[in-house]
Order: sequence, then structure tokens, then C-alpha cells
Amino acid sequence: MALKFISAQEAAALVKNGDNVGFSGFTHAGCPKVVPFEIANRAREEHAKGNPFKIGVFTGASAGDALDGNLARANAVKFRAPYQTNKDLRSAINNAGEHDPVEYTDMHLSQLAQEIRYGFFGDIDVAVIEACQVSENGEIVPTTAVGITPTVCRLAKKVIVELNRQAPEELRGIHDIYEFQDPPNRREIAIYKVADRVGLPYVKVDPAKIVVVETDRDGEGKTFTPVDEVTAKIGDNVANFLAAEMKAGRIPKTFLPIQSGVGNIANAVLFSMGENKDIPCFEVFTEVIQDAVLDMMQQGKISFASGCSLTVSNEQLHKFYRELSFFKEKLVLRPSEISNNPGLVRRLGVIAMNTAIEVDIFGNVNSTHIMGTNMMNGIGGSGDFTRSAYLSLFVTPSIAKGGNISCFVPKVTHEDHSEHSVKIIVSEYGVADLRGKGPHERAKEIIEKCAHPDYRPLLHEYLKRQQKGHTPQDIYTCFAFHKAFLETGSMKNADFSK
Repeated sequence: MALKFISAQEAAALVKNGDNVGFSGFTHAGCPKVVPFEIANRAREEHAKGNPFKIGVFTGASAGDALDGNLARANAVKFRAPYQTNKDLRSAINNAGEHDPVEYTDMHLSQLAQEIRYGFFGDIDVAVIEACQVSENGEIVPTTAVGITPTVCRLAKKVIVELNRQAPEELRGIHDIYEFQDPPNRREIAIYKVADRVGLPYVKVDPAKIVVVETDRDGEGKTFTPVDEVTAKIGDNVANFLAAEMKAGRIPKTFLPIQSGVGNIANAVLFSMGENKDIPCFEVFTEVIQDAVLDMMQQGKISFASGCSLTVSNEQLHKFYRELSFFKEKLVLRPSEISNNPGLVRRLGVIAMNTAIEVDIFGNVNSTHIMGTNMMNGIGGSGDFTRSAYLSLFVTPSIAKGGNISCFVPKVTHEDHSEHSVKIIVSEYGVADLRGKGPHERAKEIIEKCAHPDYRPLLHEYLKRQQKGHTPQDIYTCFAFHKAFLETGSMKNADFSK
């Protein structure tokens, strides 16, 4: 069956008001770029006529500005899941309760594909997929991410393929495409080592559903902020802690697979691990493969990486394409329900490292909300990995906003990861080991080893209020830090007497 090639405008016309649209991609990697732009244009045109036009947007994780940004600015999003990082979309999400907000469901990334299959979100009407290759018999080879692509392609009534000529066809073979059977027929995943494969190198789709839009668009990857004194110290603290754990026999001498979250701190941590002579060459089992991973592969510090997306700067992406024969032997990209699967995390003994917005003195972590109300990005894959990890670490600078915010507080304003899952906390000041400790001991460990010195007296003052019970939490003053910031502009003015 011959493929049908159409324009981006014609493809956008296939998307109707109220449709649920599944997009490829995981972060900006692998996202379609020209069709979302034209869908946004359609929304503006319909709104100008006084007609409604909004769609439900489902992706593997966040998306590039070409997708989330364009659609948000065109007021074209009725619903979004499971994660986002775009400032315009974030603004619309945080308008909840006001005029015309975007309804947003923050989800564990490993769960979205299966919940779509379960019918929890209704039908998927259209799938828009970036690919480097598509065949007449319906074999679609994704580009630099997989996300929820297999599920939305199978369920969608129409599949729009953005065939990006910028991505080489030689990417075929780097993907491991596997989709679960649903309960009660689900079977175990036959992955016992990081490099094991269980699926196909392409997504198989009924060719009658496919239309193709040709593009030649570069990625949206920006260069990470250079490592500064604080992030370097956090990275060194993590690397030294892991080396000490290995020396103590609590991590095998061969080491264990690493999961690392997204962003500058995660890159700094990986860099420090690569510089630490006591940490051997290791594997990565993660969701997002960043710049540092590719560098460390070439340096011989990382032997293999399994992930869902190649979320790198454009400079690194072009390098990856130029040296694809080298990297192709050391890397696999999988759907998010495999890359983030909690069962595989526990089986492989993954060491999970993620970033916190704030941590309370008893070990609970907020990863998502500012001051308890405004959504930042979402929980992402941190929960998928944290709960089942061999060892779960959360990293954060001790302060923010020039020292007016302490990232260590009496009680988090939104709890994403409970004390039951969090084992290690790291800041630029040190490492708090929470294993085997009760609430009082955890609090002292976090205050003395991770909190900024300016805030330690206040945190000790809170702890000394000696509330009765297992956890000495004072429900009358536990948010005194946040109250002081909102009223005076600094948490340093916290007053526990009110």
C-alpha cells in the first residue's frame, strides 16, 4: 500500500475540536514540530470565528515548545497529561478555578500508556508521531524518544507521521518497542540485564491509518547551564557517598545501574561520578539520557544506557548522529512503561537519583508544587523509580531565592514522596542518611547535614517544641516558614509563636 503524503496544514485539518491527540516524544526529544504548529494555527482561526477549538494532549512526558508552547499560546489545550515544563502551558494550568484553565493530570509516567488502554481517558482520536522512517507496510521507526508512541499509534483512528529528514534512517535498531498485555493476561517482562531486549525495532501500525508529513526540523535541545559551585558540591557529595557505600559492601563492587533525573544538577552528579576514581564503569537504566551520559560513554565510564529518550543539547544530538555507529552499540530507547517500570527498577537494583523542590525534616519530599499550590512541572518518573529503587536519593540546594527560601522546611506543602520511600538526602552541605532512623533522628540528620546554616537554628527551634507522638509535627506552626515568606519575603522571619 503506497504511503499518502500530505502537507502539515492538511494534517492539522484531520484534528477536530474535542479530539484526544496522542503525541510522540518524551521531553523535547522525539516530539513532532510542524503539525502542532498548524493545529495551533487552526485553533486561532476557529477562535477568531467564535468557534471552540481545544484538544486533549497526551505525550510520554513534557514536550518541546513547538508542541506545548504553540498549543498553549493558541488556547488550544483542554486537557494535558502526564507532565510538562513549558512556561506558557504552566501558566494556563495554574489558572485552575479562573477563566478557561487547562485541566492537568500529574501522573507517574510509567502509568499513562496503560491507563489510556484501560479507557480511563476516553478514545485516542489522532496520533502525531515524529519518525525517521516509515514503510508502506506500517513500520514506523521513532526518532530520539519513544514515550507512549506504541499505545497511541495502535489505538488512534488516524496516525500522522512527521517524517523528519534531519534524523538519520540509521536510527533503526536503536529502539526496543514492547507493549504490555493488559490484566489479567499480563506477563513478566523478560529483561534481566540493562542491555536485554524484548521487542521490535519499530512500531507496527495498520498502514491504512497512516498519512505522512515530511519535515526537516532540528531539535530544541539547549545547552545545560555550566556546573557552578553549589551543583558541583552536590555532585561530589553524591559521588563520594556512593563510593563509600561500595567500599562498605552495601553496593556491589561491580556497581549498580543508575537512574538520574532531568536537569543541571543531574548532569553535575553524573559528571562527578565520572570523575570519581573509586566508582567503576557502570550502566544506566533511566528515562532521560542526557549530555553527560554520552560524554561518559566515550570516556569509558558508562558501558550501556537504557532509556526512553535522548534528551540532549542540539550540539550533542548532532555529535550523536555523526558517531551513531559507536553509540548504537551502547544505547537502547524503550516505551516509558518499560523504561520506568517499577518491577524492572527493583529487579535490576537501580540506584535512583532525583531532584526535590523542598524536603521536610522528617524526610518527605515535594517534587511538584511551589508553596503548595502552583504546579511547577510534575512528578515525572521520580515516583516510578524512588519507591522501588535499591537506594533512593534526592538532591537539592539548601536555599533558593538568594537565601530567602529554605529548601528544608518543617513540613512540605505538597507531598509527592513519603519518608517511607526516601533513603538519602543530599545538599551542597552534606549527606543525610535516613536508613534505619526514626522521625527524631531523621530530623536531626537532615538539619545538621543538609540544611543551610542560616536556617538550622530555626529548624532546631521547631523540633524542640516537643510535640507528643511518634512524629513531632506541630500542626499549628508547621507552615511558619512558608507563611513568613508569603508575608515578609523571607523564611528567615518564621515565627513559631503565632
